[in-house]
Amino acid sequence: MDNAVAVNPNLPLVQSASFGGRMAALPLRSKLSAALGLAALVGVVLAMLMWSSKGDFKVLYANLSDKDGGAVIAQLSQMNVPYRMSEGGAAILVPAAQVHDLRLKLATAGLPKGSVSGYELMDSARFGQTQFQERLTAQRGLEGELTRSITSMAAVQNARVHLALPNQNGFFREQQKPSASVMLTMHAGRTLDQSQVAGIVHLVSSSVPELDPKNVSVLDQSGALLTNANGGAARAAGLDAQQLQYVSQIETGYSKRIFEMLEPIVGRDNLRATVAADVDFSQSEATSEEFKPNQGTEASIAIRSQQTSEQTGSTGAAPSGVPGAASNQPPVPATAPITGAAQPLQAAQGGGANSSGRREATTNYEVDKTVRVTRNASGNIKRLNAAVVVNNRSVTDAKGKTTQVPLTSDELDKLTALVRESIGFRQDRGDSVKVINTPFRVETVTRVDVPLWKQPELIDMLRAAAVPAALAVVALLLFFGMVRPALKAALAPPPAAAPGAPGSTLSAVVDDVQSLPALPAPRSSEHLNGARALAKDNPAAVASIVRDWVNGEAAPAKAGTAST
Repeated sequence: MDNAVAVNPNLPLVQSASFGGRMAALPLRSKLSAALGLAALVGVVLAMLMWSSKGDFKVLYANLSDKDGGAVIAQLSQMNVPYRMSEGGAAILVPAAQVHDLRLKLATAGLPKGSVSGYELMDSARFGQTQFQERLTAQRGLEGELTRSITSMAAVQNARVHLALPNQNGFFREQQKPSASVMLTMHAGRTLDQSQVAGIVHLVSSSVPELDPKNVSVLDQSGALLTNANGGAARAAGLDAQQLQYVSQIETGYSKRIFEMLEPIVGRDNLRATVAADVDFSQSEATSEEFKPNQGTEASIAIRSQQTSEQTGSTGAAPSGVPGAASNQPPVPATAPITGAAQPLQAAQGGGANSSGRREATTNYEVDKTVRVTRNASGNIKRLNAAVVVNNRSVTDAKGKTTQVPLTSDELDKLTALVRESIGFRQDRGDSVKVINTPFRVETVTRVDVPLWKQPELIDMLRAAAVPAALAVVALLLFFGMVRPALKAALAPPPAAAPGAPGSTLSAVVDDVQSLPALPAPRSSEHLNGARALAKDNPAAVASIVRDWVNGEAAPAKAGTAST
């Protein structure tokens, strides 16, 4: 049995159901536009990803010279590292994640060269250099190390150290001593006190052999000498830094007392006070000796020295009386009568002997002595001067209107008494306190409303979002202008035929004898309108059908009836 299918030759062919086939059926111009749009869209997406992956930029180096800055930028370009320059070229910015790695790599390359070099200069010693070059390199290394140590102080921004090291020669009887000079550049608003300057002098003198601290000079960026001829810190106006700080502390303390006493009465912003203290830093020392008579009994008196001298002498008795045995007898010891009764006279004896004696005693006693050493204290207050200005009192009436009313004389007297008591007023010292009342001048601050589009925060935000927004706009234009039309044409559904219209059904006989219904007579106007509508709604399908017809790929339709 022959199978026959009857197809109306005037019906359009149905387009391919797959997406690839539909894309292949598009005109060449549409396919090229879609391909270019997709490629550009992928490029924009990659650019946005790269921009977002860069992250924040941080300072790599700041305040570099033009030569060092150019060398650093050239090295960054060779390393393919993105960089930026801050406004005015004062700093070089790199991605935040690479700051530390880049600093180490640039330091390995010896950049920036303007940095201070220390003893690492000895590592690059050349072969065959002279003794003078070796000594000069060692001196430069020592100067660099001292500069690094001094610039590590918080108040010092930059420093330069100059060493004068004479060549020592053993043939000279008197050797020239080394000397040093230090030039300091301080941070804005920073100063060095006496102890810090003395520390710098001690640091330099201890680092150089046989360098006397008196031969070290320290200067600031204005050329003022910070050391005196004795190697210590120089004094300004007769007072050193510690004394000036002491005076400032005294004045600040008294001012604080006045504010704490009067602010609860007149208000926080209605008071101005200042105190000037005249402090005496002179020192005097007196020594006195006082002698007093010995006090107390003889037993309490201290004996300083005692000397006793005794001398005794005698001569023999001359013979006297009647010669004989009686006169040759030794004399009888003399006896004193026990009572007052007279005793009989003894017999005459020989002549009496002559004797003499002398005794001297010298005693020296300690004398009471008082030695008194009086040393006056330093930093005594000689005089205090306090000046206080009080604003008028604010008075609000029943209607809510606020006016300024001057203080009365009684109120001023009370405030003056409070100020005197708070600072410890002394009339004999010559202190003075002056409290006056005057209205404060309030300056009206005109507020300038900056437009929203001129605010710095908004400008910075727009600058940061400009590139991503521009890339997003380009991506949208590419998608809607080039990619979307091709996708819409490829994904458009085929036009549905009306029921009963030509081409709505196919009459087919498969393995059966069936008579097909007669087709209505073709109407050329309706077919032409349907073809125009199809070409307008689905140009890709029409183009595919025409291409198939031209290539001869479409099988010719057969019309007829099945026969056995």
